[in-house]
Amino acid sequence: MPKPTFIHDDFLLQNDFAQQLYHDYAKDQPIIDYHCHLSPADIAQDRVFNNITEAWIHGDHYKWRAMRTAGIQEHFITGEASDKDKFLAWAKTVPQTLRNPLYHWTHLELARYFGIYELLNEKNASDIYEEVSRQLQQPKMGCRGLLTGMQVEVVCTTEDPTDTLEHHKAMAQSDSALKMSTSFRPDKAIFIANADYNSYIDALGATENTVINSYTDLCDVLEKRLDFFHQNGCRVSDHGLERISYAEFTDAEINAIFDRKRQGSEPTAEEVEKFHTAIQIFLSEGYHKRGWVQQFHLGALRNNNQRMLSQLGPDTGWDSIGDFPQAQTLSKFLDRLDTNDTLCKTILYNLNPGDNEVLATMVGNFNDGSVRGKVQFGSGWWFLDQKDGMTKQMNALSNMGLISCFVGMLTDSRSFLSFPRHEYFRRLLCNLLGTEIQNGELPQDLELIGNMVKDISYGNAKGYFSF
Repeated sequence: MPKPTFIHDDFLLQNDFAQQLYHDYAKDQPIIDYHCHLSPADIAQDRVFNNITEAWIHGDHYKWRAMRTAGIQEHFITGEASDKDKFLAWAKTVPQTLRNPLYHWTHLELARYFGIYELLNEKNASDIYEEVSRQLQQPKMGCRGLLTGMQVEVVCTTEDPTDTLEHHKAMAQSDSALKMSTSFRPDKAIFIANADYNSYIDALGATENTVINSYTDLCDVLEKRLDFFHQNGCRVSDHGLERISYAEFTDAEINAIFDRKRQGSEPTAEEVEKFHTAIQIFLSEGYHKRGWVQQFHLGALRNNNQRMLSQLGPDTGWDSIGDFPQAQTLSKFLDRLDTNDTLCKTILYNLNPGDNEVLATMVGNFNDGSVRGKVQFGSGWWFLDQKDGMTKQMNALSNMGLISCFVGMLTDSRSFLSFPRHEYFRRLLCNLLGTEIQNGELPQDLELIGNMVKDISYGNAKGYFSF
């Protein structure tokens, strides 16, 4: 298919300096995707998708939200419509996504994976569906091929402590050049106010053939799960929290709170805050002991639409940005770890753009010179994973910290076709720097600035993580 003028070599690169930075320094760098939600089973088994809908629309709540807004019935989104009809419904929606990042992502993904440069719409949807579905059946177009075709060197999925890591073990024994690691996501062990907390604790204990009757038992099992994950290559943790908790507590209080929960009594708000603080400190000390990187994704207000949550479950497109206070308790939490010399490498992500400067300055409080960029202000995440959000994050980091130490982009995605987001980020980075060179705000030293671009694109992450 012919290449039109939209997705072209200099897409988003608005001057010669930006173009040189991207093409000479950023474009060919490998990808370390240090946080995503891809299926490890699909990677280990090198799943071949039957059609583009399986690869592109199933599970993608970004697209689902846009389709609902455009008036597409749920039957064509998560319902029983055929995969082709779901794709046609998405294609009908795409022209209505102008100025939403989905418009850019859609056409970058069609171009980079399948060489399709047409603008997707209702008229060409059927032909594109058939062509892309045909290409997906070709050799080396399974899940691993989709990743390695985008120069992905390492991909880091996200697993609960109860996971067997069987697929990670299988990948470790394969001869694949692609490396798959995992991140430890113990949120369900933290959220003591959840209605299903006790049933989860039972399941967690079963992984170690243990009945968890006390808080000490819980910590013992979590230690064993940390060891198990570490033995299987895990070097990263991740937490999805509204905010970091912090309240002073005693061991006796935490033991009593846990005991009462196991007996069926619900904790008070004050007790929840104390319990969250205690177990999060315990976990962070465990990460430090093992030399891991800990990540905190802060600020999502989840499951807002109870009617649709009851029909479809979580992670189906009913979340938004929250306005939780972040600074004070986050500072106390990090300071507690730092005071005890148990603060490991840490990445903080905010979902509310109003917290950009809060996090950009917070990380500087705990960068103590022991490790380059030890505490990081993470890339624009979720609703901020777009042109304006990523640019504002980079500007806040530049103004209040050192963007030269930044570990760069990650997908945080469930889609195997989302990896052009790294390209998108790199183009925005290069355009930001190139424009400032053109304006005389940065020197015309392309080697100096280009090497920084290489580091942000790949080198810093390579040095920061120990996959």
